[in-house]
Amino acid sequence: MPDKVVTRFAPSPTGFLHIGGARTALFNWLYAKHTSGIMLLRIEDTDRERSTDAATAAILDGLSWLGLTWDGEPVSQFERAPRHREVAEELVRMGKAYYSYETPAELEAMREAARAKGLPPRYNGQWRDRAPSEAPAGVKGAIRIKAPTEGETVVHDRVQGEVRFPNKDLDDFIILRSDGNPTYMHAVVVDDHDMGVTHIIRGDDHLTNAARQTVIYHAMGWDVPSMSHIPLIHGADGAKLSKRHGALGVEAYRAMGYLPEALLNYLARLGWSHGDDEIMSIKDMISWFDIGDVNKGAARFDFAKLEALNGVHMRRMSDAELFEIFIATLPYLEGGPAMAARLDDRNKAQLLAALPGLKERAKTLVELVDGAAFLFATRPLPIDDKAALLLNDDARKILRGAHEALSAVSGDWTAAAAESAIRDYAQAGGHKLGAVAQPLRAALTGKSTSPGVFDVLAVLGREESLARISDQID
Repeated sequence: MPDKVVTRFAPSPTGFLHIGGARTALFNWLYAKHTSGIMLLRIEDTDRERSTDAATAAILDGLSWLGLTWDGEPVSQFERAPRHREVAEELVRMGKAYYSYETPAELEAMREAARAKGLPPRYNGQWRDRAPSEAPAGVKGAIRIKAPTEGETVVHDRVQGEVRFPNKDLDDFIILRSDGNPTYMHAVVVDDHDMGVTHIIRGDDHLTNAARQTVIYHAMGWDVPSMSHIPLIHGADGAKLSKRHGALGVEAYRAMGYLPEALLNYLARLGWSHGDDEIMSIKDMISWFDIGDVNKGAARFDFAKLEALNGVHMRRMSDAELFEIFIATLPYLEGGPAMAARLDDRNKAQLLAALPGLKERAKTLVELVDGAAFLFATRPLPIDDKAALLLNDDARKILRGAHEALSAVSGDWTAAAAESAIRDYAQAGGHKLGAVAQPLRAALTGKSTSPGVFDVLAVLGREESLARISDQID
């Protein structure tokens, strides 16, 4: 292994950071952290038609939200085009590449001839050994690599094993177009070499590229980095992940109320495992991760599992930490901006006090918004359909008695004091505790489910609690 492991994440800025890209970034980041190495970031923006600054910003924002920090400044591949040209021209000087001068029509005829013989369309190498003096006047040629014609190119892959490619299938592919722009295949090799990348971890859709890129490394006499091609993520139905399966941008998962740590835990477990450990902290993942343990087979994305895992992470988190994340994420959550606009010191304190009960029932931060809504509601409370069913005439009679019992609480207004008063009232009136607690919950929160009703009373305080109960009696 080299002195220092250098990985890289190299997204194309043609859209948001999708979930498959996030997992690739995570595996690069974990491997770098596990080996005390570094992860670099390169924006592969050579496709000028489709690359946008907004997409670059979305990718950086997504990585930052997940906590997948990179070392140094992001590198723009487009800005390195002069260096890519320099290497292509050097390969020509070394006799490892050559200029070819076909017109588009000639190339199409070549493809047709191959198809007619039942062969894959390959370049026939007709300019490979011709003298540059034969070049047509005024035509700029493209530069093609001289790929080996016999034997095979072997990719030593830490996930896929040893993968062999017959050289006759690789053909003399273009590394510099006739307009002077490098091809993706060539730019990636030059960038990875110049950036000192020692370990390439990317999707297995790049596996055939790895053979062609190996040809360029060998031609330049450069060391080939360690390669790991990880399986793609599929939907629950086994088909390649698409938008209908959840191939959304990372920012969509933030808006759905997932915690970064839970999402990373879930993504790490897609294609990699550590014994039977399902729940992992970032620290656990860094300590346990090794790229050689990634499975060859595609992993299936399952929203129900992600949601359950997120709920576990929320419950395991300290109230203070969850509170900080919740407040910071409010602007992105459904119903969150309205809640954020009404936050003041008083209801922040109430929210923190209510969190132990709220997080027991929530699997996402969106569910937490929903659960905490009663703290921010203005009187008279909107009552949902299920809660309305609990507030029939008999229940209102019970509420009158509960209101009297709670009004008589002297000393500190605590959950224990409220519970004691309500239990005594229920016992004296021959009511089951639930017959008192359920209408109380409906009156206090406007819902049929909430944290424990005595905790709700304590968090709302004496004045607000009694006022909300009064609203339902009158």
